[in-house]
Amino acid sequence: MQYRFGRKPRAHDHRLPRYRALATETLITLPVAVDYTAGLPASLGMYENDRLGDCTCAALYHALQVWSQVGQGSMDTEPDADAVLLYEQACGYNPADPSTDQGGVEQDVLAFAMNTGLPVGPTGADRHKIAAYVEIDPSNVPDLKAAIYEAGVAYIGFNVPTYLMASGPPTVWDVNPSGDQTIEGGHAVILCGYDAQGAKLISWGRVYTATWAFLAAFMDEAYAVIDSDWIAAMGATPCGLTLAQLEAAMAALRT
Repeated sequence: MQYRFGRKPRAHDHRLPRYRALATETLITLPVAVDYTAGLPASLGMYENDRLGDCTCAALYHALQVWSQVGQGSMDTEPDADAVLLYEQACGYNPADPSTDQGGVEQDVLAFAMNTGLPVGPTGADRHKIAAYVEIDPSNVPDLKAAIYEAGVAYIGFNVPTYLMASGPPTVWDVNPSGDQTIEGGHAVILCGYDAQGAKLISWGRVYTATWAFLAAFMDEAYAVIDSDWIAAMGATPCGLTLAQLEAAMAALRT
C-alpha cells in the first residue's frame, strides 16, 4: 500500500481568529475521554491519498464522515473524485500535469471550504460549506481536547519522521528517540477523539492513535473546524459562542 503526504508549510494569517482569544465560556469540564471514531468502519477510504499528495483535502472528507456518522447516525462518504476536484480547485492540481501534484496549504483549503465549499455529490456539483475555522495553539492540549469535544474534529498539520513510516504507519504513533528523525514531509489529518494518552486520528482511511508526546514533537498547526450540521445535531458550539458569532469572527476571511 502507498502512503502519500502533501501538507505544505503552514501559513501565518493575522486575520485568523484564535481559539483562546475567542473563548468566552467559563472553563468547561471536559470528558476524560471522547471517541467519535467508535462505530466507524475499519476502512474509510483513502480519498486518493495513496496516489496523490491531497491529504489536506482528504482530511476534510474524513471530517464529513465523522460529522455525519456521529451527528446524524448515517455516514456520508463522498466519491474519491470529489476530493480530487477539491485538490484541483483549492491547491492548483491539474490531473493532466503530474508536476502540479505539490500538496496544499491547510489554511488555503479551509478558506476554500468556507467560502466556496467542498465539492459533494456524484459529480461534485453540489457544495458543503464549513461555517468557520479557528486556530488553536498546537501546544495547548486542553484547547485541542475542547475543540474535538465541541466541534467533532480538530484539523491538524504535522511533520512526518522517517521512523514512523519505516514499516508502514503503526497503530500508535509515538516518539522514538532511537529512530530516524529525518522529516519525510508534512501531513494533514483530523483528530476525532482523545484520552489521557493521546488523540484518535484518521489518516489514509484508517483510525490511528497519536500520543500527546508525538503531537508535541511534530505538530505545528491545528484548527477547530466548525460545521453547521454538526452544531445543529449536537447542540454545542466551540468557545461558548453562537454559530452566528463564530461566523462573524470569520468576516475578514470571507470572500
